[in-house]
Amino acid sequence: MKVLLGKKIGMTQVFKNNQVIPVTLIQAGPCRVLEVKTKEKDGYQALQLGFEDVKRSLKSQKGKEVRYIREFRKEGTLPKQGGVLDVTVFEEGEEVTVSGITKGKGFQGGVKRHGFAGRDATHGTKHEERTLGSVGSQQPQRVTKGRKMPGRMGADRVTIVGLKVVSVDATKHILALKGAVPGAPGTLLEIRTR
Repeated sequence: MKVLLGKKIGMTQVFKNNQVIPVTLIQAGPCRVLEVKTKEKDGYQALQLGFEDVKRSLKSQKGKEVRYIREFRKEGTLPKQGGVLDVTVFEEGEEVTVSGITKGKGFQGGVKRHGFAGRDATHGTKHEERTLGSVGSQQPQRVTKGRKMPGRMGADRVTIVGLKVVSVDATKHILALKGAVPGAPGTLLEIRTR
């Protein structure tokens, strides 16, 4: 399993074989290997990666002066602590899985949040075209748990599986993936193979 952290730059398009391919550009790596966890010492095998160096840090973060730290469970051989992983771990045509936090949309109504149809625009409906309508039955005289209602929408962790690597730019550390990935530009992403 190959893993890397990156930041979403934005979307563009690439022309290949007389086709227009929508791609997402990701500033992937370089990531420092901060810690290697082993079964003998920690009870499980994992790799702790750090992304985006910072100039100032707390005394408790000595040796881990990075903005983002993520841990990935990994089997097989692990890289040495202090090593650097960059975008060249991925190859063109390879399928990857990308996880990130989606755009937050704040408090939304039932029509936008759950795709409700809303009410009729005629027959006495006044100022409530986008309301829920009835939210329960006569018994038990309360709103049942799990009822789809207005509330906060977005800002969820989402994983997109099976995105193809279109190109790898090792000099600029840019990875181009076919399709869309979660989040706004600047969102932290976890990129890995299966």
